[in-house]
Amino acid sequence: MRILRWLTAAVVPLPILATTSLSAQEATKPAEPAAAPAAATPSPAPAWPSQTIRIVTAVAAGSQSDILGRAMSEHLAKLWGKDVIIENRPGIAGTASVAKATADGHTILLASNGHAMIQSLNRNLNFDPVKDFAGITKIAGLPGIMVVPPEGGPKTLRQLILNAKANPGRYNYASAGLGSASSIAVELLKVDAGINLVHIPYKGLPDAQIAVIRGDATLFMTFYSAGADLIASGKMHAVAIAGPKRMAALPDVPTVAEAGVPNYQYDAWFGFLAPAGTPRDVIGRLNSAIADVARMPAINDRFAKLGVDIATTTPEAMETLLRTDTERFVKIFGKADEKK
Repeated sequence: MRILRWLTAAVVPLPILATTSLSAQEATKPAEPAAAPAAATPSPAPAWPSQTIRIVTAVAAGSQSDILGRAMSEHLAKLWGKDVIIENRPGIAGTASVAKATADGHTILLASNGHAMIQSLNRNLNFDPVKDFAGITKIAGLPGIMVVPPEGGPKTLRQLILNAKANPGRYNYASAGLGSASSIAVELLKVDAGINLVHIPYKGLPDAQIAVIRGDATLFMTFYSAGADLIASGKMHAVAIAGPKRMAALPDVPTVAEAGVPNYQYDAWFGFLAPAGTPRDVIGRLNSAIADVARMPAINDRFAKLGVDIATTTPEAMETLLRTDTERFVKIFGKADEKK
């Protein structure tokens, strides 16, 4: 709540007239111009932050957004001198809660490019996923890894595509939730490869990986930070990298393009958004603090080892990225409200 400061005008006493008489010259002397009233001092901008900062993720604990947010929250709390909490609110309700939050910079969203799919997947939205958000910064980009069960199914992406074409609807894929980065990656694969895979959305990345390990799901796109140990131990089998080049940590795993889908292009990104209308100076402070934390070796080195490219942008660049990806996905998948 803003505190309004009412200014009262000072009462200036009238000058006391001298009792002595004035000479003719003094009587006809022009009066000195009255001094201009002092300008009112503007109220200072409210201090920020003035309370706990909430970073909302629309995914379950253990998912990539959650991992990034928790890694950064402790350092941000030290910079701001306020508590920073991660609030997991899976699904559209989590995103909507930030769109409708007070635009004061104390509630922000850590989103993936799954945010750009919201219009394609959800009907009757009570918010606009682009216009109702202000960009703060992109925080990370990383390639996904297509994985399959270790036993009982195709061992290469090329073979899986051939099998899926020969048996439409027989194979499925797991995701960390509707509109998650893992679902977008495979939906794009379906379009580019011309195959039909049944979508099974889980409550988060850990549950989706368990489905692959058990053989309940034919395909899943995970990230190295979450799936490296399971791949190394043979509990999941990596068949392709969903990025423009191979990963140094998995040099023998081909890209999706190398595996037979030359037009495939997908780069996962994660970024911070605030409610539209958040003051630009607050957006600037958020951007600056997040960039400072991103440069810390404790963050940068840790995630570089996991195949995550930690890199920040300007608020304007984040907004452009969100808008262009949304337009791209709407062009490919359409809008849910326009589908029969």
